[in-house]
Parts: sequence; C-alpha cells; structure tokens
Amino acid sequence: MDTRQLTAFCAVVDRRSFSQAAEQLGVTQPAVSLQIRSLEKRLGQRLFDRSGRRVEPTEAGVRLYRSAQRLLALEQQLLEEVAGEGEGELRGRLEIGCSTGPGATVLPLLLCEFQRENAGVAISLSVNDTQHVVDAVARRELELGVVGAATRHRGVSFEPFFRDEVVLAVPPKHPFAGKTVGLDELRKETLILMQEGAGVRQMVEDKLREAGLRLRDLDVRLELGLQESVKAAVAAGHGVTFISRSSMEPELASGSLAAARVTGLDPTREISLVRSTGRTPSRIADAFVEFARDRLP
Repeated sequence: MDTRQLTAFCAVVDRRSFSQAAEQLGVTQPAVSLQIRSLEKRLGQRLFDRSGRRVEPTEAGVRLYRSAQRLLALEQQLLEEVAGEGEGELRGRLEIGCSTGPGATVLPLLLCEFQRENAGVAISLSVNDTQHVVDAVARRELELGVVGAATRHRGVSFEPFFRDEVVLAVPPKHPFAGKTVGLDELRKETLILMQEGAGVRQMVEDKLREAGLRLRDLDVRLELGLQESVKAAVAAGHGVTFISRSSMEPELASGSLAAARVTGLDPTREISLVRSTGRTPSRIADAFVEFARDRLP
C-alpha cells in the first residue's frame, strides 16, 4: 500500500480539511484529493463525508485511520533505524503547547536552554488555555502539551511533570496581602475568574466543590480571559483572583501584586505532560522531557 496515500489520508482526518492537510504536507489541495480518490478506489470504500467546509471520516475511514497510524509509525521507525537517526545529533522540529500558568515563565526558559544545547532543533511553543492545548495534542497538531489540569479526554494521556502553587492574587495594599484567609472572608470580595477551560479555574471549582461551595456562592463579577488580563485587573484594584504563583513572580518581585492563601483550598497542583494516545514519541520529544525532568523540582 502506498504510504503517501495513507499520509495524506491521516492528515485530512487530523485537520478535518483538505486545504489544511495540503498546507501541512506542503503540497497542493488537488494533489491531496487525488491521493484520497486513489485510496478510496483501491479499497472500494468511501472514506470521507463532505459537508460544507468540514470533512468527517466515514465508519470505514475511522477503521482505516487507526491502522494507518500504526503503519506510518512503523515506517518512520524503520527509516530512522536504516538511516541511523536513532543516534547522534538531534535534528528536527518540536511542536509543543502549554497553558498560561506553566507557559508564562517555567517552560519558555527550559525550551530556550534545550535549544541552545541542541542547535539542530527548532522549537515552536503555543500558549492557550488547558482545553485548547489538550484538544490540539489529541488532533496531533502538537506533539506535547504542558497543562495545569488533567481534563478527561480519550485521545490523550497525562503524566505528572512538576508541581506548581496556586495562590490568591490581591493588590499590594489589600487586607489579605501575605495572609491566610477563610472562605467566609473570600465571599465578601469581588472574585475575578479566568475563562472556562483555564486549568486554574477548573482546579478552583473542584476544590470549592469539595468544600461544599460553587462559584455562584462567591461574588464573581468578572471573567477576563487568561492570566495577563486577570493580573492587570487585580493590580488596578478591581478584585482578587486565583492564579499560578510561578506566573506572577515578576509582579511579586516588583510589588505590583501580593499573594494570599485560602484555608481549605489546596495551594498546590500537579502540572501534567500531555501526549497523544498511541503516538510514537519522537527522539526530540523524549530528549526534551528527560532534559526538563532533570531541571525541574
């Protein structure tokens, strides 16, 4: 079987688009369409349902996709073994995504250090909310993800990476600054939230539920996207917010924000590494994970 046809097929399934698959593969859209038609003719099966701009695999396409991934992974492994790519200098590209907490300070510095030691490696880091990163890893648009909440998703696996502290960010002269306060005290404050899908927000909701509370029991008046927005709002005196401590270290150092803790809410969380289920990791990905684990607390 022509693995070029399978590569084109898997790209269309991953992207749900012929044009985006063509862009990913560096070929024209007609070339991708031709590969798919040839594959459908050989198999005697329709592999995609085309509805408007979105493309969905048929039942036969879903079955083929699972087997095609295994075959292409085996082909890549064979090529690397024959070419001797299993040894020597790392060369290639690492596509990695992370949520705003670990993405603010910890991960960029690790990636810079890793690239400096591996000049043949190019790195692309995208920062978004946890759910977006997990979905992108599941679609194999990213090889690795680093997020602050292990959301349920059958297309990915999570493994512990490092631990991070979550604190209540407050203005520097706020009565809570540097203190530990109770949930009853927190109820009297305007609470600013990150958008749905943010790992810190999910963790806070889970911990409140364990304490017998819901977000609606607090004075939530603002939902302002991700961490930079909520930090700016808190610094301007519009409320308080839960946030990753590592993401606000510069503000703590400059005195533009202060931190507090809330009794009954676990101040630490597990930062997780996300991988696509069934995907064979590249040498670059494995090397970076080993490099990072050696340097993280």
